[in-house]
Amino acid sequence: MTFKTITLTNGLRIITVPMQDNPSVTALVMVRTGSKYETKDINGLSHFLEHMCFKGTAKRPKASDISRELDSIGAHYNAFTGQEYTGYYAKAASKHAGKIVDVISDIYLNSTFDAAELEKEKGVIVEEIRMYNDLPQKKVSEVFTKLLYGDQPAGWDIAGTEEIVKSITREKMLEYRDRRYTTHSTTVILSGSFDEKEIIEQVTKAFEKANTNKPEPKLAVKEQQSSPAIATTFKETDQTHLIIGFRSFCITDKRIPTMHVLVSILSGGMSSRLFSKMREQLGICYYIKADNDALTDHGYLSISAGVDNTRVEEGIRSILEECRRMKKELVDDIELAKVKEYISGTTLLGLETSDSRAEYCGYQDALKGVVQSPEDIIAKIRKVTSEDVSKLANEIFVNEGLNMALIGRYKDAEPFKKYFMI
Repeated sequence: MTFKTITLTNGLRIITVPMQDNPSVTALVMVRTGSKYETKDINGLSHFLEHMCFKGTAKRPKASDISRELDSIGAHYNAFTGQEYTGYYAKAASKHAGKIVDVISDIYLNSTFDAAELEKEKGVIVEEIRMYNDLPQKKVSEVFTKLLYGDQPAGWDIAGTEEIVKSITREKMLEYRDRRYTTHSTTVILSGSFDEKEIIEQVTKAFEKANTNKPEPKLAVKEQQSSPAIATTFKETDQTHLIIGFRSFCITDKRIPTMHVLVSILSGGMSSRLFSKMREQLGICYYIKADNDALTDHGYLSISAGVDNTRVEEGIRSILEECRRMKKELVDDIELAKVKEYISGTTLLGLETSDSRAEYCGYQDALKGVVQSPEDIIAKIRKVTSEDVSKLANEIFVNEGLNMALIGRYKDAEPFKKYFMI
């Protein structure tokens, strides 16, 4: 994959990812801000602001003006908010490259945040919060991060709470945008088939009067844990949803390639250890998945599952057994080679479209400040040894970093404590 990064004199970064045989083009504006850049009184504002950017600009006064223009060219478009980034994108046929750049830059730069629309959107976001609260497989992730990080930005819900959302004013939103939406915290990624010189000129012109203030840094995450921790949330569910996880490290840590291999051994495809154990052998769950969430200053490995209510303790024991196995046994050469090929194949297959390549570059730029090619990442994966995996397993699979969040028919954690040691 080829790409090029340039930085304009006003601080804006532009990444171009040419795909001349691809029929589409994607424009993604990535802002290095999210819920970890908020204070408690405005928790959820990053997400709220993202919603409001589609509600009208000076040039396109109504939400329908924006959607009608993009729909008329068959574009796909949306936005997303995380803990450390917010993104706005549109994807269309390559002949419409100029149009989607114009629209996406307009909503980023010129959204008006109409007061009446803002009040209406509060109701939409409140219902979004309630929807996720009704989805235990989603809600358990919030319970888990709160268990790890408590009352600090990394432990708060990205969407905020109903009470805080209802209290947000237009003035707060404008003040936050002025502080966070600056050229020095923004990257524009263009992926697909386009005239590179022409599109860079268009982006440069669109952002020539953008806010150039230097953004404030976020507060660093505080990690405090000395023994296993469990959080339960009672809900009358037909299935118990749980996450077992361990504190790990940030995205720039040199052990990230090894972590990628370790996670894939546990949960890389239908032949992985956890899938084979929990679903094929025990028939105890439908979904089982391991992930490593690595951000700029913290990270955690999580194992998520929805388990038969009558077999929850068996499920917990089985997951922890697989973690202990990673510590005690070296991965054999055949399994290690399979996992490396799995990572290589899924990485490349995941980069077949213009939007996937734009997101690939956008996430790396936002979290690492630099983009590594997939070829470089795969090369580092291939150097990981069985000894590297075993060493890492022994570093992170420890009681001092062990946590579990659970949603189901349990009112306290007591029944699980006897199993919860690694």
